[in-house]
Amino acid sequence: MVSFSGASDTAVGGLSKQSAVSGAALSPVRFPSEQFPLPSIPMPVDGPSGWPALLSLLLAVAMPFFCSAISIDEAWNQLLMREKMMQLGGQLVLTEQEELANERLMALKKAEVTQAMRTQKFPPSMHFFRAKTLIEKSEVFNILKKMPKGAALHVHDFSILSMNWLVKNVTYRPHCHFCVTPSGYLKFKFAYPAPPTPKPAECSEWVLLEKYRKELQNVTEFDNRLLQTFTLMTENPEVAYANQDAVWSKFNSIFFTISGLVHYAPVFRDYVFQALEEFYQDNVLYLELRAMLFPVYELNGTVHSQEWSVKTYREVACMFAEKHPGFIGIKIIYSDHRAKNVSFIMKSIQTAMTLRTMFPKMVAGFDLVGHEDTGHSLYDYREALMIPTLHGVKLPYFFHAGETDWQGTSIDRNLLVALILNSTRIGHGFALTKHPAVWADSWKKDIPIEVCPISNQVLKLVSDLRNHPAAVLMATGYPMVISSDDPAVFGAKGLSYDFYEAFMGIGGMAADLRTLKQLAMNSIRFSTLMDIDKKAAMKTWEERWNKFVADLAGRPK
Repeated sequence: MVSFSGASDTAVGGLSKQSAVSGAALSPVRFPSEQFPLPSIPMPVDGPSGWPALLSLLLAVAMPFFCSAISIDEAWNQLLMREKMMQLGGQLVLTEQEELANERLMALKKAEVTQAMRTQKFPPSMHFFRAKTLIEKSEVFNILKKMPKGAALHVHDFSILSMNWLVKNVTYRPHCHFCVTPSGYLKFKFAYPAPPTPKPAECSEWVLLEKYRKELQNVTEFDNRLLQTFTLMTENPEVAYANQDAVWSKFNSIFFTISGLVHYAPVFRDYVFQALEEFYQDNVLYLELRAMLFPVYELNGTVHSQEWSVKTYREVACMFAEKHPGFIGIKIIYSDHRAKNVSFIMKSIQTAMTLRTMFPKMVAGFDLVGHEDTGHSLYDYREALMIPTLHGVKLPYFFHAGETDWQGTSIDRNLLVALILNSTRIGHGFALTKHPAVWADSWKKDIPIEVCPISNQVLKLVSDLRNHPAAVLMATGYPMVISSDDPAVFGAKGLSYDFYEAFMGIGGMAADLRTLKQLAMNSIRFSTLMDIDKKAAMKTWEERWNKFVADLAGRPK
């Protein structure tokens, strides 16, 4: 634990209290004249009799100032060094090549920050929807895309692949039907010849999408509207989403809309494979997915079990690994929605225990998802969450906790329950800095938080990412990983956009290559891989890291 104690109270500005106050004799101090030039005061020989006294007075005032100035410099440097060591990754010792790479990276970073200070256009201070095009032009961002980032430990199953794939690929497949709910939401279903006729109160008549497109004059415009329906992206986010309820309403509607597409068995398999491809191209080699394991269906209406879904995840990941060198794999964190009552969550806990017993290498544990402000608190579920312990079963938890702006409520106090139940990691932990006891104890237990910068901004927890509470945690070296939550819904890909926001905005100018290296290593260290697999994963990552560093160090200045 880093000590936060200040300097000894027996010293003031590097001098003892006695000498500082009474002017007791000091050891001689030498000043470099170019740094602290003595004032030149003309002293006329025939001048007023008060000149010598004035000069003596000036020197008497100036000399303590010069003494304290050098002490301030020393104290300044010592504090800067302490802060540098406390910063996340601050205790890493870089190789000579890493130092050179860091020098070039930080020169680019400084140039971008300097320009932003001049133009007042700094992407992390802007809404991501407005900042995205600026980020994509950034040289720092293009370096981060090439950086091996390790693992994505906080992502949700069907919001990790660019929605454009759903529009251009999935909705063009045969037998895709859609209808419109009374609330105006789209609903999709694959079936042949057609899905069962819906009740009028639930949905309009099913329409074959292929036939519908043939009757359109402008298919491109229709596809663009579909894409808007599948994401939160909009030109005026502040107007479109006036508050958190508004943005969460649209957020939830997206999952309702795409569910009929992604839960169709052939799409399910392809989605997982393509999502792994997108992350792999972004230099992410391992994922842990929060998955609710909704029923997956076939064209004839057959519905598969949750066990089938877990097996399919495993099969697709193995197939992907065969074709992609260095890919490590995936695991599932079985999840349920915090809007459900306690009896449902009890059943979910039992399901999680069963799945983990059946698939110990695939199912990592359990979590509760959904809008924390409007859902049940973890304390409400305490009876259900104690079931594994009462049965002598180990079920690791990965709780979303503290994803809120509120303080002193049952919502942010989810952090307390997460700590008490030894959550393996804490999702978001946005309110952690408001709970010093939880902060201290979770640090002792080495419980990391999963920071998702873009998600926190788009879902209206913080507008300027320089003010993200993780800035304090990063500055003090609290264990954390960077992840992307639901990148496809936000118009992002992989982890690079979130790494950019964390590196440039949350970390500020103090964050350098050490911070990036620590974050990447943390993602493997805090994964649920077995120790032997962590060592193999770290070795694979190190090989890629060394190549990345060599390429960066070799860039022309």
